[in-house]
Amino acid sequence: MRVLLTSNASYDPPRGGSTRSNLAWLRHLAARGHECIVVSPALPGGEDRTSNVDGITIHSVRDLSFRVSELGRLIREVQPDWVLVSSEDVSHVLLREAGAVAPGRIVYLAHTPQFFPFGPESWNKDAAGTEIVRAATGVVVIGEHMAGYVEQNLGRTAAVVHPPIYGAPPFRRFGRFGDGFVLMINPCAVKGISIFMALAQRFPGIDFAALNGWGTTQADRQALSSRPNTRLLENVPDIEDVLQQARLLLMPSVWYEGFGLIAMEAMLRGLPVIASDSGGLQEAKRGTGYVIPVKPVERYEAAFDDTLMPRAVIPAQDVDPWEAALQILLTDEAKYWEEAERSREAALRFVSKLDAADFERALAGLPAPVQPLREEDKLKHLDSAKRALLLARLRKRAQP
Repeated sequence: MRVLLTSNASYDPPRGGSTRSNLAWLRHLAARGHECIVVSPALPGGEDRTSNVDGITIHSVRDLSFRVSELGRLIREVQPDWVLVSSEDVSHVLLREAGAVAPGRIVYLAHTPQFFPFGPESWNKDAAGTEIVRAATGVVVIGEHMAGYVEQNLGRTAAVVHPPIYGAPPFRRFGRFGDGFVLMINPCAVKGISIFMALAQRFPGIDFAALNGWGTTQADRQALSSRPNTRLLENVPDIEDVLQQARLLLMPSVWYEGFGLIAMEAMLRGLPVIASDSGGLQEAKRGTGYVIPVKPVERYEAAFDDTLMPRAVIPAQDVDPWEAALQILLTDEAKYWEEAERSREAALRFVSKLDAADFERALAGLPAPVQPLREEDKLKHLDSAKRALLLARLRKRAQP
């Protein structure tokens, strides 16, 4: 099987949870002998280049969104059985190009609802893109909550395939009471940095740290540097390098979450997680405690921040429930370890059921892809009159 994946996120180096998820699936396919190709943008300032990582051929294309014909060219050249279009494509130009070049071979990987061309959370609703997804041979999501979202807003069933991104057991334990910092990942407006900063102000004797992410703006960096007990952590190759320094994880997200991969990663290693009730975060928490309601983002300004994301209008939030939850886990050792153990057990049960082959099986279970006709086959479908007309035109062109 030959598979081509396209996304508007960098894959060499990889950036973001959706990228990590897609690469986990592709690594398994490559290890099984399937040919895997990725078409994604080069980093800003980078040039076109081709690399091979873990058996996956990655075409990094400069300004891919503005040179979308390169995607079409590579699809025609490679002739993949399946074209996987990841939702990290806010303008939907990759989706439309793939739909035009490879109809009948599209599988949509629906990770981030804000990036979908449909649904109430979409930043950029697109009728043409919506029809391509609706007509896709397959739609894949990573959680039951998101499957329901797709069913409700697109009217079709999605396959739930959770990516095996958590590593192999045994998983190290990082829970620590009375030591380490209160951690947030990707500090920015939609991820709830306002709640994080308010808590840091209410707990001046506790260290708070936030790991830089795709949404972190210069204003966010300045806010984190303005308080003596908050700091910004730079990106690390292995998330365990950060988790092992934390006492618990805060996920005060106020936008609609697809799942919450980092919540599962923290719980798996025995860290309590205080999370909002936004979207699929409740599913990621697996029935553990400390899920707190928030007022979700309802609209975005017609302007972009310095990460090129729409500026969200953040409703005023009630920080008191967050303060109460954090106070318990900072001061009550018995309740801290109770939640740490409950979180770890729930995460271990979830991860133990994951199988790297699930994605391969999902592709194998789809209807056979519609292959494009070769030029000689196209001629066979012409009736005698059209063949005669084509022959006359060719002879006319051949005349001096």
